[in-house]
Amino acid sequence: MKSVLITGAAKRLGAAIALEFHRAGYDVILHYRHSGTEVEVLSTGLNQERPHSAITLQGDLLQTVSLGALIERAVAFRGRLDALINNASAFYPTPLGRVTEAQWDELIGSNLRAPFFLSQAGAPYLRSTRGAIVNIGDVHAERMLKDFPVYSIAKAALHAMTRSLAKELAPDVRVNGVAPGAILWPERPMAAGEQEVVVEQIPLGRIGRPEDIARAVFYLADEAPYVTGQILSVDGGRSLFS
Repeated sequence: MKSVLITGAAKRLGAAIALEFHRAGYDVILHYRHSGTEVEVLSTGLNQERPHSAITLQGDLLQTVSLGALIERAVAFRGRLDALINNASAFYPTPLGRVTEAQWDELIGSNLRAPFFLSQAGAPYLRSTRGAIVNIGDVHAERMLKDFPVYSIAKAALHAMTRSLAKELAPDVRVNGVAPGAILWPERPMAAGEQEVVVEQIPLGRIGRPEDIARAVFYLADEAPYVTGQILSVDGGRSLFS
């Protein structure tokens, strides 16, 4: 049975990705940091559908020294690792002039450093299964988001890392990325009319659904044996206006 490790799997995009892989027959390893209640609900539901098909792993991805152990715990579930989905991400504004080192460390750490060191630790196991890594980037890696310079920098670097690791790990491990556009509204408060402005910039005239991202991730991880080093934008055509 194939297994997949999904970081930040408790809710939002991570949960949708977990559901997609589980429906396809994968056993899923659900990483979380603080969302213990949500991840237990998700894990329980998956195990009710198919017994012993899901486990949860708690971990702080900012603690780089612990990432190797996190991979080891994930591999121990089924004795193998077929896919690593680097989804966990911090996201909040950091207007220039008020950026702190703590904010820099959190945004770079969660969006770039953790995916890199998880990929490095997971690479030997993924080589043995000829597996795949999929990194969740952002359309704002190419279209910088005002007042979010550190986040945008981190995601741009993640896209570069995706292409770099695709070369480093070929031919055994494929490495790709998915760059979501407007899929779920941020958990932060939004200014009046901000949502309408965003939708007006999307040729398809609506925001996407978590399932749109989950299907793209699954395609790159499982159904695209001749695709590596690519960033797939799933944004309703919004990047046409960049």
